[in-house]
Amino acid sequence: MKLSYLLSCMKRKGRLQAAFAMLLFTGFHSLSFAQNMTVSGTVKDSEDGTPLIGVTIAVVGTKTGAVTNADGAYTINAAADASLSFNYTGYQKQTIAVGGQTRIDVALTVSAETLEEFVVVGFGIQKKVDVTGAVASLNIEALSELPNTNIAQFLQGTLPGLNVGVATTAGGTPPISVRGRVSLNGNQNVLVILDGIQYTGSLSAINPDDIASIDVLKDASSTAVYGAQAANGVILITSRKGRPGEKPRISFNTGYTTQTPTVGEFKPKNREGYLAGITEAFYDRAYTQESGYTAPNPTFNVKDVVDGSMRDANGELLPNDFNWWEAGTNKGTISETNLSVSGGSDKVSYLFSGGLVDQKGFIINDKFARKSIRANIELQPLNWWKVGLVSLGSFVNQDGAEPALATIQRASPLHVPYDANGNLIVSPTNTIELNAFTTYEVDDYERHNYYFANIYNEISFPFLKGLTYRLNFGNNFRTDKRYFSSIFDAGQTGRAFKDDQTYYDYTLDNIVNYNNTFGKHEVGATLLYGSIKREFNSTFAEARGFSRLTLSYNDLALGTNQFANSDGWNEALLYQMARLNYKFDNKYLVTATVRRDGFSGFAKNNKSAVFPTVALGWILSEEGFMQNMKAIELLKLRVGYGVIGNQTSRYSSIASLSTSAAYVFGDGGTTAFGQQVNRLGNDNLKWERTKGLNIGLDFSLFDGKTQGTLDAYNNNTYDLLFSVAIPSITGFDNITTNLGQINNRGLEASITQHILSKSDFSWSAGLVFSANKNKIVTLTGQDANDDGTEDDLISSGLFIGKSISTIYDYVANGVYDLDDPRLPGFPIGSMSVVDQNGDGDITPAGDRVFLGRQEPAYRISLSNTLNFKGFRLSFLLNSVQGGKESYRGVNRPFANNIPQYYREDNTVRWNDFVGIDYWSPNNPEGRYPRNISGSRAKVEPAMYENRSRQVTGCYLVLQPGCRIT
Repeated sequence: MKLSYLLSCMKRKGRLQAAFAMLLFTGFHSLSFAQNMTVSGTVKDSEDGTPLIGVTIAVVGTKTGAVTNADGAYTINAAADASLSFNYTGYQKQTIAVGGQTRIDVALTVSAETLEEFVVVGFGIQKKVDVTGAVASLNIEALSELPNTNIAQFLQGTLPGLNVGVATTAGGTPPISVRGRVSLNGNQNVLVILDGIQYTGSLSAINPDDIASIDVLKDASSTAVYGAQAANGVILITSRKGRPGEKPRISFNTGYTTQTPTVGEFKPKNREGYLAGITEAFYDRAYTQESGYTAPNPTFNVKDVVDGSMRDANGELLPNDFNWWEAGTNKGTISETNLSVSGGSDKVSYLFSGGLVDQKGFIINDKFARKSIRANIELQPLNWWKVGLVSLGSFVNQDGAEPALATIQRASPLHVPYDANGNLIVSPTNTIELNAFTTYEVDDYERHNYYFANIYNEISFPFLKGLTYRLNFGNNFRTDKRYFSSIFDAGQTGRAFKDDQTYYDYTLDNIVNYNNTFGKHEVGATLLYGSIKREFNSTFAEARGFSRLTLSYNDLALGTNQFANSDGWNEALLYQMARLNYKFDNKYLVTATVRRDGFSGFAKNNKSAVFPTVALGWILSEEGFMQNMKAIELLKLRVGYGVIGNQTSRYSSIASLSTSAAYVFGDGGTTAFGQQVNRLGNDNLKWERTKGLNIGLDFSLFDGKTQGTLDAYNNNTYDLLFSVAIPSITGFDNITTNLGQINNRGLEASITQHILSKSDFSWSAGLVFSANKNKIVTLTGQDANDDGTEDDLISSGLFIGKSISTIYDYVANGVYDLDDPRLPGFPIGSMSVVDQNGDGDITPAGDRVFLGRQEPAYRISLSNTLNFKGFRLSFLLNSVQGGKESYRGVNRPFANNIPQYYREDNTVRWNDFVGIDYWSPNNPEGRYPRNISGSRAKVEPAMYENRSRQVTGCYLVLQPGCRIT
């Protein structure tokens, strides 16, 4: 959480409490009338001189009191020899003797406790020094100027253990995970909490300009308060709010950004290069055999080997040199505008905001437009009671469809997408492969509307200090509309559909908190009782076979074949939680949590489960033996251990029905559809359980110039939810059950260094590192072949002792050259495969081996921020590395069934942007096999390569008149 936001919250609370305290003081009179006098003055902030509203002034030893008004002024009756106390939340209390003075002006200083950094944790906030779990906080302020339309893009490379992928569409949400996989078939999603409520909408619906802080909970101790929903980590998002006593503040910003691929221009082959490639592909005809296929064959003409679609009626090559890539792409742009109004009085605080975003991606028609509104309002009718509303409306427009990128990459420059009259050529190749623009020339209407609201009521009981009760009623509602028509679909007979979906959920949380200090003992307790209900409905109508589509999707009755279906589901959760925080002597910390979860998706025997966690903290820097180490400002050791759960998908534990074949009762009779059980239920299906250990170290050195955290964790997941094959004699293929164990472990580090800080210049740098590895410990426990080793599930790609995403495949061994000895079924120019067992044949059982894993070995990022007067320059280097055998992926420039006609694949290589490095006698070191019809081998091995990458981002911000800090 940003410090400035924290201070505003602390001030707000104090102002409101003090302001409404006036109601309690009204009517009270001093018992000492004879020597009373009137004292007045103002109370201000000692740093900036800002008047403080709602400061409580009391005559010590009496019930006489007053509070400051909007100008920080007060008036109070007091005896000449009395003392006045000035009390304001977040500031140091002051007591001043009247001494006969009639005017006393006071400057209050922010307390040291307030200056401490706070972070958001489940159902509350904590001082960062008191946190015992693995919690990371994002510095939103440093990233607020970035042109990101999705808040997930803020998170890339910023926090250790938080893995954020790449968004591949305009406004898209990249894949997000925390500390790798801990499940096979259980829930894989990171839990998102928005303003205290589970958020089930898209992150693309949230305006980044509305965000005040983002915190991430990573280990069992910190995520335990959210139960099984948090099995894969938690992202806590807090939106901006108004400040009590703040005059209306209007904020406006607008920006325009252009986007191009960071690695440069894509350069697919032109006509000349394409025909040269085809010549090499047909080396056995283009060159003479006597020369070893290196001397040109004078009788060869490339027009004789190209596909017939590339020749005109006279048999000559088409004259075209069309750039498909240029036609299908454009410069990406982002236009955004944000307006907000915030402020408050002593009883009300508010923030209203609106935002407009219009993004056009690099591929034409890849569009994302968002209109968002927000209203955050809080009222405090009494000093012990407040109510509030946090709400969001977001309206997303993603109309339009892009051309098929893969087809564009393969297209021949001799073909063109449109004829001379501007009509689309459905298949330039006269094959089943359609024109890339058939997916573009469509009528596509896609809208997503998101609504979020949390209505809360909070009571601070006056009879017991530190005791509060809060009721949260959170709501998520979403409507999705996708209407589509294309004359090129359904075998070019035309297809249109309308798809309408609605989703709604509510969260009802009853939260009791108690926080107090007794001497050296600080105690905090949280009790939670809550429920969640979710429901989904959809209706889909489709028609195929249109004589024309002039009415698009608006009259499906015009289609020859019409279809309709509907879907719906609901699920419910019920949960209770108790948490105890204890701190002794500012040195020793304990956090203990117990959570009980219930989920409707489990069968009757295991509807609920209990998950306990405990974490300990030791602030070594407060110990006596550390006091002489002046360089160490903070040194804290954390250890956490506990059990967290994971839940199955809805209905997976119960038997399900499907419609069987229809039966007609006699000639002209009615048609009846039967139903049959198509999936077995499992009344004993249990919750997955992950037992996790986290050890962490937090430190701050050299007066805060060097700060950081180190974490090591080891998680073991038991009772994995998995669909196991069963004998077909049962009438079923599989059943969902619990089996096996997965181990997940890793290291994380985050270090921030304030390198230089002067009056007009500052420089800071940050390093983030994380490494994660998982391993399957056990699966079914079966040993069918009696070899003393547990069997792998080869068909599922799961192997004992290997990672979940291990690669088990053939080894590609280079392209067969002219004189190379070849295995049967492998022609010249095909990719060779290592014959592992030496039997002269390539088979799945005998020749596949372990090639590595798909997960990265580690992630590392380095950030730098330089401030000079009104300028800020920031850059981030984010790297994902695979080492020797990790982060491997398939690198094949063609699909097995493409092309089916004689031409060379014109795909560009993504790493150097030149034509594919195909083998030919003139290019014997080519990486990829010959790629024409008839050159395929009996086995086409996947070519796995290391995907390690580095991404660098840099931005310069001009801030006229701002103060450099």
